[in-house]
Amino acid sequence: MLYPEQQRANNGNLCFNWFDAEDIRRGGGEAQSIRSMIATMVRDVAIDPDRIYVTGLSAGGAMAGVMLATYPELFAAGAIIAGLPYGTATSMSQALDRMRGRGLPADPALAALVDGAAPAGGRVPRVSVWHGDADATVVPANADAIVAQWRGVHGLAYAPDEVEQVEGHAHRLWRDAQGRAAVEEYRIRGLGHGTPLATTGADGLGQPGPHMLEAGISSTLHSAAFFGLIERPSARAAATRAKPKPASPRPHPWSHSPGRSQVGDMINGALRAAGLLR
Repeated sequence: MLYPEQQRANNGNLCFNWFDAEDIRRGGGEAQSIRSMIATMVRDVAIDPDRIYVTGLSAGGAMAGVMLATYPELFAAGAIIAGLPYGTATSMSQALDRMRGRGLPADPALAALVDGAAPAGGRVPRVSVWHGDADATVVPANADAIVAQWRGVHGLAYAPDEVEQVEGHAHRLWRDAQGRAAVEEYRIRGLGHGTPLATTGADGLGQPGPHMLEAGISSTLHSAAFFGLIERPSARAAATRAKPKPASPRPHPWSHSPGRSQVGDMINGALRAAGLLR
């Protein structure tokens, strides 16, 4: 396991600079630094270079997308949790807009951003996308954009090949021409900004904490199964295939008209979670 860590000199919140053009390009900045760490691991630990995977949450999820786009030859697959599509923000103001779902490009432009990030003709990583439908920090429109981006890169149809409810949450899956699971999305019902956990039951794993949220489904186990590292979690095997029902409208988290200080705290918390405020 490799855990790249930000330096405070680069970002006061120790978050990756997913909105800085110099840090999200092939051959430079933070993307190149992480690529070098991976190369060192491959050399020193003798791991299988065909079984390398990347995942991250929030700014880390966005950076996972950066790595998949800029160094696709390195990764068999990746999981992006509460992240943002690659290359859609190159300044702080753009980052704030994208987090709110504003100014996201159309589907062809999203795919073109990834297509232009690395030399053509190499491996295209498979991608698992996770997002809470109550995420007010990085709104779920970003999950839609990530799916569209990688669906376009893989050349997949708009409609998914499979739609089901898995442990009470909507799951969509697109398969490539060889029948492999190429892109999937989990939309977690009622989840805010964080990594989905299932801490109880036969497959219980982890412990709730800041941005590590009990959801009754484990993104860790399901992503590992998508990567091909483990068998499907036992609860998943019993999933009932069905068209997901439209989610009931939920009040906006600010709809209860909190006081000015509470609103400010909510805004600042969202900015800190995305690495935009110290």
